[in-house]
Amino acid sequence: MFKHISSVVLALVLLLSMSSVAATKVPPASGIIPGQYIVVFKDTVSNPADAASDMARQYGLGVLYKYGYTIKGFAATIPAARLDAVKTDSRVLFVSEDREVSIGAQTLPTGVDRIDAEQTSTHTNKGTGVNVAVIDTGIDLTHPDLKANIVGGKNCSTGSSYKDGNGHGSHVAGTIAAVDNTVGVVGVAPEAKLWAVRVLNNAGSGSWSSVICGIDFVTSKAPANGGPITVANMSLGGTGSDDGNCGLTNNDALHQAICRSVAAGVTYVVAAGNETDDAANHVPAAYDEVITVSALSDSDGKTGGTGGAPSCRTGEKDDYLAIFSNFGADVDIAAPGVCIKSTWKGGRYNTISGTSMASPHVAGAAALYIAIHPGATPTEVKDALIAAKEPGPIPGDPDNFKEGIVNVGGF
Repeated sequence: MFKHISSVVLALVLLLSMSSVAATKVPPASGIIPGQYIVVFKDTVSNPADAASDMARQYGLGVLYKYGYTIKGFAATIPAARLDAVKTDSRVLFVSEDREVSIGAQTLPTGVDRIDAEQTSTHTNKGTGVNVAVIDTGIDLTHPDLKANIVGGKNCSTGSSYKDGNGHGSHVAGTIAAVDNTVGVVGVAPEAKLWAVRVLNNAGSGSWSSVICGIDFVTSKAPANGGPITVANMSLGGTGSDDGNCGLTNNDALHQAICRSVAAGVTYVVAAGNETDDAANHVPAAYDEVITVSALSDSDGKTGGTGGAPSCRTGEKDDYLAIFSNFGADVDIAAPGVCIKSTWKGGRYNTISGTSMASPHVAGAAALYIAIHPGATPTEVKDALIAAKEPGPIPGDPDNFKEGIVNVGGF
C-alpha cells in the first residue's frame, strides 16, 4: 500500500474493518495528478506568498496552496508549456509532481487499558490542556465523546469545514482524547485539546500538497511560532528511505516539512505501516525525526498473553506483533492496533485494525508526558516514552530490535 513519494502513489496506513474482516484500500498504481505540482523555493526567497502570486501571474498558474512555515513554496496547476520556465525560475529550488493519497454505558477500550492509561488512584494524568493535531480526514465536530475537546482546525481538502466525512480521523481522535464521561469510550488523554486538520476528502483521498498544507498549518500553531500545538498524529506513508538530511538531498518535500515542524516544537507520531516489512523501506516511518509505531495484537488489555484471539480478526495472537505490522530498527515503540474500538463519524463508534490505530495511542501518551513536563522538546518526549515502555521483545516480531510497548502508568 505504501509507495515512494517521488515516483508512485501514497496511501494512508489503514486497515478498516467494518465487520469482522480488515481490508486495505489500495490506491491506483499510477497516482500522478496530471498538471499538478509542488514548487519549493530557495531559502533566499523572503516572502514565499508574494513570490507564489507573482509566479502565478507571470506563468499563468492556478495556485492551490501556499506554504510558509515548513517548506517555502506552493502547489499549483501548471500548463505543460510553462513547466520548464517554472523549473528554471531563479527563485525555485525544485519542482515535484503532486500525487494522490488515500486511506487506506462507557467502555474502557482494550488499547487504553493495555498501556495503563485508565484513571486509577495512582494514575490521574488526563493530558489537561495539551494540544494535539489529527492530520487526517477531519473530526466529527458534534460527537458526544469528542466535541468538548475540539478547539480548532484547518480544512486543506474539499468542502467548507474540517468536519470528518469519512470516519478515520474521528477514530484516531477518539483514541487520543475521547472525553472521560458516562458514554462511549475514553481516550488515552481525555482532557487534551484536539485540532482537526482535514487533508483528505470524504472518500479518504487527497494529495501530498494537501498533506503539506496540514503540516504547514500545524507549524503555524507550534510553540516556536507562539502557538499551542505540541503533538501531531500522522497515519500515512510510502515506500522510500531516510536520506539522513531532512529531505534536502533527495528533494523530499514531505520530509523537509516534517523536519521544520519538529524543529518548531511539534512531536510527530506516525504509523510504521501494514506490509509486514522493514519500516526502513517506508516513509515517514523511516525518518529519525518522528516516533514510529508498530501494532500490537492485544485482546484483553492485559500483559502476559493470556487472552484469546482478537474478536474482529482471525490469525492474531494475544500480545503478539500484529500480522500486518511493519517492524525493524526504525520502529521506536509498539502500541495496540488490532480490533480497537473508538469514535466514528455521525456520533457512532467502530472497531477497526491497523498501525493507524496504534499510532494515536502513542500520540495520546506524548500528550500525557507533556502535561507534566511542559516545554519538553520532541526529542525529550520521544526519549521519555521509550524509557517508560514495557520492555520487549514482542513475540512474533521477526527482527532483533526490542522496541517494547508504550506504557503511561507512571505519567
